[in-house]
Amino acid sequence: MLKQLRSDEDHQNVIEQGFTLVELLIVIVILGILAGIVVFAVGNLTSNATANSCATEKATISTAEEAYKAQTGAYPTAMTDLTAGTGAVQALLKTVPTGYGLGAGGIPTKIVGNPNGCT
Repeated sequence: MLKQLRSDEDHQNVIEQGFTLVELLIVIVILGILAGIVVFAVGNLTSNATANSCATEKATISTAEEAYKAQTGAYPTAMTDLTAGTGAVQALLKTVPTGYGLGAGGIPTKIVGNPNGCT
């Protein structure tokens, strides 16, 4: 008799070990909410990265201008003065910036319609 009671209990425990549909739905909803939070967080990081890259590019141009003035005694008049080495002055920028250029008086100004989206 004891053996028969024990086998009935073991059989019931095996049946009760699975997850119910409600438990599975709750887990799926929680995972969906977490995924939504991550998507919105990543979207903000992208816009912040664009703004930071624009500010960094502007600061790089300003630093290159100051280095050019230290070497020649005058500010550059065109972006080619900073990107192409001429005589004793080495090239201070390896590539031509896409978001900013040199405006009147050598001030870094935004390029209209730039591909980087600097505003």
